[in-house]
Amino acid sequence: MSQSHGQLDSVMHESRLFPPPAEFATKSQIGTLEQYQELWNRAAADLPGFWAELAREELHWFEPFTEALRWNEPVAEWFVGGKTNASYNCLDAHLDAGRGERTAIIWEGEPGDTRTLTYAELHRQVCKFANVLKGLGVQQGDRVSIYMPMTPELAIAMLACARIGAVHSVIFAGFSAEAIADRNNDAEAVMVITADAAWRRGRALPLKQTVDDALKKSPTVKHCIVLDRVNEAVHWEPGRDHWWHDLMREASEDCPATPLDSEAPLFILYTSGSTGKPKGIKHTTAGYNLFVKKTFQWVFDHRDEDVFWCTADCGWVTGHSYVVYGPLSAGAAVLMYEGAPNHPAQNRFWEIIERHKVSVFYTAPTAIRAFIKWGEDLPKMHDLSSLRLLGTVGEGINPEAWMWYHRVIGGERCPIVDTWWQTETGGIMMSPLPGAIATKPGSCCVPLPGVVPKIISSGADLVADDPKQQAGDKTEVPGGWLTITQPWPGMLRGIWGDDERYREVYWTKAPGRYLAGDNARRDADGYYWIMGRIDDVLNVSGHRLSTIEIESALVSHPAVAEAAAVGRPDELKGEAVAVFVTLRNSAPSDELRQELKQHVRTQIGALAQPDDIRFTNSLPKTRSGKIMRRLLKDIAAGKESVGDTSTLEDYTVLATLRSDEE
Repeated sequence: MSQSHGQLDSVMHESRLFPPPAEFATKSQIGTLEQYQELWNRAAADLPGFWAELAREELHWFEPFTEALRWNEPVAEWFVGGKTNASYNCLDAHLDAGRGERTAIIWEGEPGDTRTLTYAELHRQVCKFANVLKGLGVQQGDRVSIYMPMTPELAIAMLACARIGAVHSVIFAGFSAEAIADRNNDAEAVMVITADAAWRRGRALPLKQTVDDALKKSPTVKHCIVLDRVNEAVHWEPGRDHWWHDLMREASEDCPATPLDSEAPLFILYTSGSTGKPKGIKHTTAGYNLFVKKTFQWVFDHRDEDVFWCTADCGWVTGHSYVVYGPLSAGAAVLMYEGAPNHPAQNRFWEIIERHKVSVFYTAPTAIRAFIKWGEDLPKMHDLSSLRLLGTVGEGINPEAWMWYHRVIGGERCPIVDTWWQTETGGIMMSPLPGAIATKPGSCCVPLPGVVPKIISSGADLVADDPKQQAGDKTEVPGGWLTITQPWPGMLRGIWGDDERYREVYWTKAPGRYLAGDNARRDADGYYWIMGRIDDVLNVSGHRLSTIEIESALVSHPAVAEAAAVGRPDELKGEAVAVFVTLRNSAPSDELRQELKQHVRTQIGALAQPDDIRFTNSLPKTRSGKIMRRLLKDIAAGKESVGDTSTLEDYTVLATLRSDEE
């Protein structure tokens, strides 16, 4: 983490404001700014009481809890003494309420095959697979690795683990055998669930083969269950390997959910670390389940008739929280898609929205920038009138990309919920509530009820802590470290097997509060702006500049599809601004390079003008779509890259950038 302290200079100013459409607001659960402020203030006045009331209303309890919150920094225990089950809350609760025939999952495979599962059908499949797990000796507390394509069986496997109290560790189906083995060994997994292969851009990716290589280095794994997705011939180890369909054929549909302690681990999700070893983020049962259900209902203004599509893979936290546990706990109809957004053509997403009448669409800014590059003629070929709400997740969205999304995909009628949260937070922390909050392009707007952020600098508050802080406070706060001052139910409960690392990473640099690792500012309207990771700050001639603001200025140029700004050492300035740019349709040229430098100078000032601009066809990204700026920083400085690169989507991008450098 950067040791540069002090205020972060903001050079981007955005004044465009988009109030909620009147018709949208009148139908919303939270339809006025006053309703939001009352809810936020009520939560801030009595945080444990606020969440306790919601927990009693929203979750099923086998045994009631006796204490809402037990807080011994940095260890939180929510709903102490209670017993519940996330699988029950996602499935049985709806059957008990007579909603078993409602649609739970609408699935489309990349080749075009489709399936629809009602809540009753999903319940039967989950119960059968839970019995399969028990039949192979999986017990409460055991860890199970899941390395699967985006099929309904992935959600079924997660919910079956939750049903019996096994802890799932979903690994994105694209990681290497080495990465799988590392995660298996750190969690001491007893089982891996996978598939023969997965469809990706028309090719069958051999998942079982990768798992076989990983299992040579995974001594704790006793069994491997294999879904026949592609009908590929695979290597087989009798006694260890089992076909999904063979096991399910004889399994009983009767498997009552196990009553689990509120703080029983639900899942581990590994995130990459700059030091090389991935972090196993641990989430537990009741608090996480409540938090993702309520944030789903609030942020996406859930309505019974909605078809909700979050495009994230379940290998990431977004898929856990807003494909599986949040929407299913709320009784939503969830769309799952297996494949790539550009197969067989670049209009695949718009075809899916039109075909399945998607009403709420939640995707990443990196995908939106790809859509922009592919052109607006493609979405215009399709009827997107079913859409009523759009969302973004993963990293900050540039204002011009926000405007394109608003105009081309939303038809200037759909509110956009720009959400800020992390694997560690479990669910959404800041976002506009679409019926109540006017939106600004590029801003995640306001904290949700029960979330109390504070921006600090050098360990000291930029705004003094005020226990009577109210929603809608409009004190402008310059850029600094974003922290959360109060515990919340969805927060991580540690790093698996490494309590000291948990304390060191999140709690020591800003004592008394959770350090998010992001820079942020608050404008004069009380709106929050994420300014990039703390490590992504440029120190230019004594001024600390945010990378995201320089990138936003570049993306506002009509020739630019995407940009990433990093610093490189400079004897005179301390750091010089180096930018990597992907173009829409223009050809790279020295003239365009000079034009882009001048464009940044005009947009935000001479201080931010790039010293170097390098054109590239693609940027190094994680498999969840985030730009890996630390790798670009190494390239700009002429250094070899170190640290964990297991989440890098395409290693050839680095090789190409380095060869261009030589």
